[in-house]
Amino acid sequence: MKDAKTSKHSAPHPKKHTLRRVILALLLVLVLAAGAVALLFRREITGGGASGQTVTVTVDQGSGVAAIARNLKQAGVIRFPRLFRWYVGRQGAASKLQYGTFELEQGASYDELIQALSVYAAAESTRLTFPEGTTAIAIAQQMEKTGLCTAEEFLTEANEGDFSEYRFWQYVPSDEEAPGRFMKCEGYLFPDTYEFLNDGTVHDYVATFYARFDQMITDEIYASLEEQGMTLHQLITLASFVQEEAGNDQDSNVAQVFRNRLAEGSPYPRLESNVSSYIQSDEDNNYLWNWVAPWYGGWDAIPQEIIDAYDTYSRSGLPAGPVSNPGLEAIRAALNPQPDEEAKDAYFFVTDLTGHYYYAKTLAEHQANVKTARQVNAGL
Repeated sequence: MKDAKTSKHSAPHPKKHTLRRVILALLLVLVLAAGAVALLFRREITGGGASGQTVTVTVDQGSGVAAIARNLKQAGVIRFPRLFRWYVGRQGAASKLQYGTFELEQGASYDELIQALSVYAAAESTRLTFPEGTTAIAIAQQMEKTGLCTAEEFLTEANEGDFSEYRFWQYVPSDEEAPGRFMKCEGYLFPDTYEFLNDGTVHDYVATFYARFDQMITDEIYASLEEQGMTLHQLITLASFVQEEAGNDQDSNVAQVFRNRLAEGSPYPRLESNVSSYIQSDEDNNYLWNWVAPWYGGWDAIPQEIIDAYDTYSRSGLPAGPVSNPGLEAIRAALNPQPDEEAKDAYFFVTDLTGHYYYAKTLAEHQANVKTARQVNAGL
């Protein structure tokens, strides 16, 4: 009789049990992680982590949602730029976001941020453009012309208001530190295109200019100033002369001429620029004649202290303050000029009516250039 066959059941392999447990554990971790991320993203979108701290954020004209999201991340307003871009797209709000300067709460909900960044689209506002080289008085007059505020209100706030929240403000000299200075705000009202709420405050209007200026003066600029032993006020004052005498592809050349005159041991230690001088003529672009004199009611009414502080033909070095509000290119040229060979060691320049610049190292060469420029002008 044959032995009956015994059926054999193999016991489960211990390694298979271990692998199964590992996979289940990983799945659990992934589920928990996904839930945590979802909760984190939801908290971000709804503003559950709002800090209550307000920061100033400037959105440049032409900025897309990606650039805006990066600005918000850098300012600590949001943590996840890509999430913000996705949410804005989902809400169909990309076209509503505006450029300008905004006061935003760190950690605010995305809906609140979209609403804040769309404020100009939902409210009555006025868009104004201020060209490079516009003076403080001209800016104030334009604000008054559009009915946003009076020129007096604007200038009073710009000169006397507290704007210590901006880094640059600590480097603007006080009246005691800059005797004879005409206006404290001159040079720091950054020229650009701005959108102003019609029902905004004068302080907010001025802050819009100052916030943009603060943004333009980067860490690199401050580092270069420190390296050169130059103050921010000196830079902006010099840049205002570059802006008025050039404001074009000659910025670096003109800046170099002025820096040569300002250098230690210079044989010509005065700027001798008609932009701010003793000349009383409507044909010249002269800060004292065109802006300071009307402010006081005439040339003879200008305090002598101010004339002495701004007449570049009698005063050595820079005047007491800027003579306009320069743009970024003029500021960069004044800080680190990259002159052509003809202007590298020059102490003089003159232009003809065609816009051509003539540079000279000596007074005799300059006088010859002046003669040439007059001949060109006569032939036009």
